[in-house]
Amino acid sequence: MATSFPSAGGGNRSGSYQRRNVDPFAAIRRNHRIKVPQVRLISPEGRQLGIIDTQKAISLALEVGLDLVEVAPNATPPVCRIMDFGKYVYEEQKKTSHVKSTASKIKEIEFTARIADGDFFTKVRHAEEFLAHGNKVKLRLKFRGREMAHTEIGFAVMTRAVAELVGMAHPDAPPKLIGRNIHVMLTPLAPNKRKPKWHVEGSASQAVDDGPQREEDDDEGDETPVVATPKAS
Repeated sequence: MATSFPSAGGGNRSGSYQRRNVDPFAAIRRNHRIKVPQVRLISPEGRQLGIIDTQKAISLALEVGLDLVEVAPNATPPVCRIMDFGKYVYEEQKKTSHVKSTASKIKEIEFTARIADGDFFTKVRHAEEFLAHGNKVKLRLKFRGREMAHTEIGFAVMTRAVAELVGMAHPDAPPKLIGRNIHVMLTPLAPNKRKPKWHVEGSASQAVDDGPQREEDDDEGDETPVVATPKAS
């Protein structure tokens, strides 16, 4: 049986792709890429220098070893500033990497409504260790089955955990009931204000992150998140 193949002359070849420019700074016009006849110029110190010819602005920038960078392309005429473009890119990338690293430092500790004291204090020690390293810690308590009829038990566990960690962190907000889970986020105190209660540096026990919340494990379904408070005892 003859096997047909795509013709060599037409269509996209299998496996071929077009590389996209993922550089977020590539679209910023600078120096000789600026084609408009005039620009509104800003000095390196931030002073308004008025509207001048683009070629003259480029020459002024290059004379001092800097770049002419278009900062407001939609203005009439476009606004350009004399700056060190390489330094600008470096500073912006450093800001972005800092945000990403901060976001990745959220650890999760999971409790249950009927957790035994031994397990409870093990979880608290792990949370304290994460906080000691400057990580934010999310405490999560999951209700199982009929435990939802007594949410005050879960709130008591979470309140107790927050109290045990008061020397290391403060809660961003009161514990909230969302679906079948109670959540509270803890932000570490400044290093000079932390007073560890459980964690011992160099201990053999290593903190364990209980991992991100899994949708199939929570059985939240289509329940609407609500803010709840503990029932009065």
